[in-house]
Amino acid sequence: MSRPKIAVIFYSTYGTNHAVAEAAAKAAEAAGAEVRLRRVPETAPDAVVKGQDAWKAQADKAAGIPVATAEDMEWADGYFISAPTRFGVSASQLRAFIDTLGGVWSKGGLANKTITATTSAQNAHGGQEATILSLYTTAMHWGAVIVAPGYTDPCIFEAGGNPYGYSAKAGDFDDKGRAAVAHQAKRLVEFTKKIAA
Repeated sequence: MSRPKIAVIFYSTYGTNHAVAEAAAKAAEAAGAEVRLRRVPETAPDAVVKGQDAWKAQADKAAGIPVATAEDMEWADGYFISAPTRFGVSASQLRAFIDTLGGVWSKGGLANKTITATTSAQNAHGGQEATILSLYTTAMHWGAVIVAPGYTDPCIFEAGGNPYGYSAKAGDFDDKGRAAVAHQAKRLVEFTKKIAA
């Protein structure tokens, strides 16, 4: 097949998931994919975002990245999704974007695509696994094919051992995390090549 098309979709309040998404995009390109890096729209009021220096700084940093659209989701053969955990599920900004995809979903435009997910939380037991699993539940409704990293490489153990997808303590994305994200992105590309052929 031609190069598999991967949409790396992220939401990031303070920068961790932005960094994960950039690492994933780089690794997916190195593995032979055509990649679109996209951020989901901010839904918090502008005054709230600007009222927190770190949040505003991240919004400014990501401003040049195109906003994700339903067309990006239809274009892609596979998805790498990264968003922070909020009360055991992904941040509402990502959920709001997902809720715009009904039209694409209804015509089968999300089916038979690959998907993998990552997240971050304030602490190691802040709902990270639940967040990733909730995204995979959504993927099952789409008819997408879940490509979890499992324990397929020692780097998974070294980065904390999450078999569902890489997860980080917010603000703590280190070289071990980068290796795990690169492995997860490469694995996504490999399976996307098989499924989209």
